[in-house]
Amino acid sequence: MALANNYVQVYGQLPDVFSKIAEAQAPDSFTRQYLKDLGFGSSTFRAVIPLLKTLGFLSAEGAPTNRYRDYRNTARSRQIMGTALREAYGDLFTIKAHPTEADRALIEGKFKSAHNVSPNVARLMANTFYALLALADLDAKEDGGETNAEPIGIAQAEPSTPTVEKPVIKPPILEQQRHSATLHYNIQIHLPATKDVEVFNSIFKALKEHLID
Repeated sequence: MALANNYVQVYGQLPDVFSKIAEAQAPDSFTRQYLKDLGFGSSTFRAVIPLLKTLGFLSAEGAPTNRYRDYRNTARSRQIMGTALREAYGDLFTIKAHPTEADRALIEGKFKSAHNVSPNVARLMANTFYALLALADLDAKEDGGETNAEPIGIAQAEPSTPTVEKPVIKPPILEQQRHSATLHYNIQIHLPATKDVEVFNSIFKALKEHLID
């Protein structure tokens, strides 16, 4: 984690400093002269520059960072400051997620023990922290907060498609399957070698009487 040891004696004017940062165009380099140009010419404001570096507003060389430029968007300034504080003073938020004035003694004690400083210096560190805390929103996200994106892992339901039942085509029923089983007889008749018609008539008459009728 982290616990910044920066402090400024003019902590009461930090809101004015950050208000000017939001109003003015970002310089190529944030110098003591630029502080004077903003209206903070006293030497007591020099400690603002290392504080801005600790908060991630300036690079090690003093050039404004993306965080500095994003802070100039007043609609997001409090979100940006909240993220900066969580990074620079992470140790404080592990013991108190939302520090208030009621936690001041606890906060000063943490600065005193962590940095081995005098009670007076610990108080200045705490005052600096609380001045910045008043400019921050600890609950908002730096990326702009809530979005309308759908939750990950939850798939959208596919649009319903009416189910069309296919007609069932039954195989044709064979003619033989419509009737019960039947017996067929094959009768062979050997006619005599004769030219007498009466003989044939007698044979067919007998067949009719005994087989057909």
